[in-house]
Amino acid sequence: MVKKILFQLHWLLGISAGLVLALMGVTGAAYSFQDELLRALNPEVLQVAVSDAVVLPPAELVPRLEAASGQRVVGLWLQPGSDQAARVAFAPAPGERRGPMRYFDPYRAELLAEPSGQGFFDLMLRLHRFLALGEYGKQVTAACTLALLFFCLSGLYLRWPRQALNWRVWLTFDWAKRGRAFNWDLHAVAGTWCLAFYLCAALTGLYWSYDWYREGLTRLLSDEPAGQQRGRRGPSPAGGEPPEVNYQALWAGIQGSTGARLSAYNLRLPLAAGQPASVFYLLDDAPHSRAFNQLQLDPLSGEVKRHQRYADQPFGAQLLSSIYALHVGSYFGLPGRLLMLLASLAMPLFAITGWLLYLERRRNQRALRATRGALVSTPSGAGAWLIGFASQSGFAERLAWQTAGQLQAAGLAVEVQPLARLDEQRLRQAQHALFVLSTCGDGEAPDSARGFERKLLGQALALPHLRYAMLALGDRQYAQFCGFALRVQDWLARQGARSLFAPVQVDAGDASALARWQRQLGELTGAQPLGNPAPPFARWTLGRRERLNPGSQGAPTYLLGLNPSQPVDWCAGDILEVLPRQAESRVQAWLRAHGLEGSESVSLDGRPQPLRQALLGKQLPDSVAQLVGLSAQALSDTLVPLAARDYSIASLPSDGVLELIVRQQRQVDGSLGLGSGWLTEHAPLHGQLLARVRRNSGFHAPADDRPLILIGNGSGLAGLRSLLKARVASGYRRNWLLFGERNAAHDSYCQGELQGWLASGELARLDLAFSRDQAEKLYVQDRLGEAADLLRAWLAAGAAVYVCGSRVGMAAGVDAVLHDVLGAAGVRELTEQGRYRRDLY
Repeated sequence: MVKKILFQLHWLLGISAGLVLALMGVTGAAYSFQDELLRALNPEVLQVAVSDAVVLPPAELVPRLEAASGQRVVGLWLQPGSDQAARVAFAPAPGERRGPMRYFDPYRAELLAEPSGQGFFDLMLRLHRFLALGEYGKQVTAACTLALLFFCLSGLYLRWPRQALNWRVWLTFDWAKRGRAFNWDLHAVAGTWCLAFYLCAALTGLYWSYDWYREGLTRLLSDEPAGQQRGRRGPSPAGGEPPEVNYQALWAGIQGSTGARLSAYNLRLPLAAGQPASVFYLLDDAPHSRAFNQLQLDPLSGEVKRHQRYADQPFGAQLLSSIYALHVGSYFGLPGRLLMLLASLAMPLFAITGWLLYLERRRNQRALRATRGALVSTPSGAGAWLIGFASQSGFAERLAWQTAGQLQAAGLAVEVQPLARLDEQRLRQAQHALFVLSTCGDGEAPDSARGFERKLLGQALALPHLRYAMLALGDRQYAQFCGFALRVQDWLARQGARSLFAPVQVDAGDASALARWQRQLGELTGAQPLGNPAPPFARWTLGRRERLNPGSQGAPTYLLGLNPSQPVDWCAGDILEVLPRQAESRVQAWLRAHGLEGSESVSLDGRPQPLRQALLGKQLPDSVAQLVGLSAQALSDTLVPLAARDYSIASLPSDGVLELIVRQQRQVDGSLGLGSGWLTEHAPLHGQLLARVRRNSGFHAPADDRPLILIGNGSGLAGLRSLLKARVASGYRRNWLLFGERNAAHDSYCQGELQGWLASGELARLDLAFSRDQAEKLYVQDRLGEAADLLRAWLAAGAAVYVCGSRVGMAAGVDAVLHDVLGAAGVRELTEQGRYRRDLY
């Protein structure tokens, strides 16, 4: 909770104070090398000819400067023996702290022209200190300086890695990242580089921002009474005669105290009678440009009243007198100034990346709300058609909302609910219901619907008033095709509910069956069919294909990067449906085997093309007895189009690329599987393919920061990787990954990325199981069983379990471990609470 609050405050202050700090950083950087830049721009003004004689003493300088300017001199700044122009300060107007300042030739006491660019640097200073807005601006910059201190400390806490002593975790970029992930990395790593400089700038900048801070710092570091900090003058006394000064006696006192190693001095003359003259001076061995020694002298006799040497002060007092040097970095010499300059110039980077991260977060939130459906369910009890769905991969959910859209277009009220939320009361209230139910594997209910099956299908519930229709989704390769939907159908019939029409069974997304569902709904309700019930396939460019397991005993596995032809959004856990193509060699071999000519022209989707090209998207049966005698066009029309293949998405939209992890599959005859073969071998790199994103809300990451246990094997890492990326981007660190493969030497997919998250603490625990690295095979479910006590502790803390990978073997083994640890009732409760979710194949 503390971390979440800090995160919210960090970005809230960042989008408000960040822009002001960016301006303060740039203006501070511009002002920090004012003297060097002015001398470079005005060499004829600010560089003077060094005379054989020494620099004129104050007794000669002051009268001649006052005569030339007509103003009273109150301060001199000189560097004896150098070719740099000196500066003179004149008395301020009544009520002001500072008067005008001019450059002069210290060898001839001649006032010099105003240097070009001085106005620019004056503006930079005003913007840096108070945004050129006076006292109001000062309060804004002071508050932003406090915010900078908070950013440093909260940012350090938010990104504190698990392996804090690993410098690479702190200071190295992952240049492979894109989009939001790269912006986050840049924000965090560059912030670590600049952290010490920003802390220094903030802690010293507050000295000029708040009196309470300055007085507290003085009490902490110095014996000097608060409110009497050296170098701070109050407003000029109103009226009064100028004090008398014996410049010869004063100069003699200065020389006697400073000795022959004087390299620079700043003489401040008293503004009123009774005040001492002050001198801040540097010796030629001063540790930095602000290591001032201080003299206070009687202006008439030159007698030294106080002599405070920098080297004699305790360390705290030295720091106090070096506040400005620390603020600009000159405390550490020229390297310190340059590094502080770079850190100041980098300040806009954090404002920009912070805003980009904020805007991306807002876009993702809007997209998440949008993907929940453009349609609005009518509250129960309002006579609405009830549409219940049970979905494992998100396909049934999408069809449920599309069905709702068809009914709403006809003016009917609808209520869309997952089957898990339907109870006895809601079913008794409904007059009309549509059920869109998928079946997992061989007749099993989707994970989210197991509670409905256990609670309702085993009891009697009179529903003679209910009229319903069933859309059943399944796969005919299983014996119990659409088994779960048929069990619900049978139960509804036994409760007296009446079916509006025969169940529509859909095999692997069969478009003709879905069209029949829409037609029957149209005949029943008057709702016109929506045409294609799914969004069209879009063109994607295959921009990357990298093998993850060279030398592995297992099938080759690839990391694929796809770029859409137009902006596409998705959430971690969603599915990419890819429309595969036959290999050209496979089509040619099929045509030759059956004595067919592939060059004849056919029309496909209204476009003429050779038959061999049209067959790239068709199923090619082994037997063509029923095709004998057909024309090329009839053959093309008769063959069934290839069905889409589903793949878990392994990246986030902020990465700038949609990534998949795909393992090659082999048929019984040794040929490559259609989907995996197309993606990993036959599709040309940098060529195009057809695909579309499908929402899979049942595998989306939790919206809160609850602990997450991620379990998978092989290419199942894809879905887990996207969830981890989403958690890392949200700043949630309680993530535990259990992953299994064959050999550590060859099958450590995304190892650098996972180890980086582990080292940074964004992955709290990583358990790997490589089954072939020891005599007795070790699987990911075995690792989970070994950590049974920790599993119980995480689940007691509210953790959710996400499983992605093979249904046979791994998923069954994990489920068995959970039953051993929690018992059947515990697993049921976990499932019904939505804390046990699976994306299996």
